[in-house]
Amino acid sequence: MKPRLNFIFQHDNDPKHTSKSTKEWLHHEIIKVLKRPSQSLDRNPIENLWGDLKRAVHSRCPHNLTDLECFCKEEWPNIAKSRCAMLIDSYPKGLYASRLKAVITVKGCCTKY
Repeated sequence: MKPRLNFIFQHDNDPKHTSKSTKEWLHHEIIKVLKRPSQSLDRNPIENLWGDLKRAVHSRCPHNLTDLECFCKEEWPNIAKSRCAMLIDSYPKGLYASRLKAVITVKGCCTKY
């Protein structure tokens, strides 16, 4: 991966993403990381959707990885579009909102951010 100028890497600061070796690698590769609170749901609407999916799949009690994969694929399309819209509408205003709008405009492709 060769980042462009002004590239800023984003992750949710979950402990598995912030190990010493990961931090050292990012620093060595001179990759800027967006500073944000750990697992900040208000900054990342997808985290809410992952929670919805997790609860739906958990309620079906998967017994193995095959069940887990199958239930995830079955439950993901059942998440209401209105739920997604509500999460986007509740997204913080300002810089983060403009970033989200840019992603929507390019339908998930690369943005200037």
